[in-house]
Amino acid sequence: MRIDAYADPGAPDRRGGWRYLAWLVRRQWPRCLAGAVLASVWMVLLAATPYLMARAVDQGLEPGDMGALAGWAAAMVAVGAVNAWLGLMRHRTMTKVRMDANFRTVKVVVGQAARLGAALRAQVGAGEVVTIGVGDVQTVSTSLTAVGPGVGAVVAYAAVGGLMLSVSVRLALVVLLGVPLLGVVLGPLMGRLQGRETEYRERQSVLTARIGDLAGGLRVLNGLGGKGLVADAFRRDSGRLREQGYRVGAVTSWIQALGVGLPVLFLALVTWLGARLAAQGQISVGELVSVYGYVVALGWPVAFLIEMGHQLSRGVVAARRVVAFLRLEPEPDTGTRNAPAEPSVLYDPASGVRVSPGRLTAIVASRPSDATGVLDRLGRYTPSDAIWGDVPLADIPLTQIRSRILVADPEADLFAGTLHDVIGAPDTDLRGAGNCATSHSAPALGGQPAGADETPRLAAAIHAAVHAAAAEDIVRALPDGLRTQVAAQGRDLSGGQRQRIRLARALLTDPEVLLAAEPTSALDAHTEATVADRLKHARRGRTTVLAATSPLLLDRADVVHHLVDGKVAATGTHRELLDTEPEYRALVARDDAEDTGDTGDAAGTAGTAGTAGTAGTADTAGTAVAKSAEEGEPAR
Repeated sequence: MRIDAYADPGAPDRRGGWRYLAWLVRRQWPRCLAGAVLASVWMVLLAATPYLMARAVDQGLEPGDMGALAGWAAAMVAVGAVNAWLGLMRHRTMTKVRMDANFRTVKVVVGQAARLGAALRAQVGAGEVVTIGVGDVQTVSTSLTAVGPGVGAVVAYAAVGGLMLSVSVRLALVVLLGVPLLGVVLGPLMGRLQGRETEYRERQSVLTARIGDLAGGLRVLNGLGGKGLVADAFRRDSGRLREQGYRVGAVTSWIQALGVGLPVLFLALVTWLGARLAAQGQISVGELVSVYGYVVALGWPVAFLIEMGHQLSRGVVAARRVVAFLRLEPEPDTGTRNAPAEPSVLYDPASGVRVSPGRLTAIVASRPSDATGVLDRLGRYTPSDAIWGDVPLADIPLTQIRSRILVADPEADLFAGTLHDVIGAPDTDLRGAGNCATSHSAPALGGQPAGADETPRLAAAIHAAVHAAAAEDIVRALPDGLRTQVAAQGRDLSGGQRQRIRLARALLTDPEVLLAAEPTSALDAHTEATVADRLKHARRGRTTVLAATSPLLLDRADVVHHLVDGKVAATGTHRELLDTEPEYRALVARDDAEDTGDTGDAAGTAGTAGTAGTAGTADTAGTAVAKSAEEGEPAR
């Protein structure tokens, strides 16, 4: 089944919840119109059945005309058959309306998340995004199913009122005035439901965020002994959400109770009035039967009108949350100057780090945040005075920076799919013939044929990236190699395996400048040495900056910057700094002495993804929206 049905879902109306719902209707107005017509005819024919029954009684049964009785009975059978088909088509059409609204809203929400990119985290929490993507999208799409039956209910209501006029003006007035009276009674409850629902959704997003944080940091919390504190906070938040849910349920129960009870009382009144008129001889027996039938038929439109009010009340609340998300704007890109045409020096005045083009540069700091801060500034993920060549990064359009400078986030998301697609989808931009993409040193991965939709160039590039990241053993250990399905966030891979997969994904894009933080921190010494050698070879002639303290990586670097309190304290090769800088020597010697091997990664080389260990650096579920959301940046 094809789900991604809209290459371009259209520009949503972000002026309000009602306007957004109206936009969804306009985007598929032929289908909505068809649903309204089908629902209208279906409900009118429901009311036509009592009319035919009255004719059968008055013209066939009462005078004893069996031919007339058979004719009217046949007409009722035909109308019933047509109505059964109309009911089927109405339901099918409104299901398509719901699915269209669902997929279209998902498309615009995901597109907005990609447009916001790295600015998303600063503007909205992960729990809010999850609540919108899972709950609000479903509520919005379900509310549109009330459009067709709602229009049909109004048409049928008017039709029944017209038919009642032929029987009794008094009964017709009761019918025509009774339903608006129901709306007056239920209206305040609908408004209260919107308020309760809004507060419930807000609390739900807070709890969703706490669940993600708790699940992602469980190992850390166990180590610090803080699991109980977070669990208590979760219990308090879930208790508040439960209480709010009870309030929403209380209002909903009143709406449903009144929605069922008031129409019954209203229809009972109409039936009683009809019986009195028949007893007084003002209407015939057949007309009394028709009145009863009209009352039964009227139950459908009344129920649909109440249901429409209920669904739209919930839908507009969800639509307002979607609209609020769609109104978020990324940081304005004020760049007006072009990036240097040729590879140029990157300079960060805040730290004093100078990155020469075409070289492997390492940044060492006792505080990891100092080193990663340099990468974020050089990649323009934080405001700074960084300079590229002789042009300030802040003056260069962001699209130019993203197309040439890649910051490989160590916690970038791994989406569910085949390992092949996780590393690089068929539309991956290889940016010309880079070193990694054209490496002849990468051996073919046995049993990994290119797919029918995959070019030989892409297959070779993926294999070269896998080789450069020393990840061949991961591919060979999986039951279907690159075609093996991988769980979201690589949960069925070890920490070291996830790290190498992220590195392979970054290398596949072959950017002009690659900035990576601790790309081998979860690997054992042997694997780390292999990665260090292959990374240096794959990036030969390209600018690469690594934030790391591993002696195996530092020894391969052309130049190393040692930061103290965020500033460059010394610059040189790894061996030069070992001889001249005691603080540097103490820092990297400590790192060398620590056991950084990833037993889960080692296990993964002998088993499948389903049996790989989970030791080492693990992803956290709290990083649901990483910098990888930045459009045009597949490796993040």
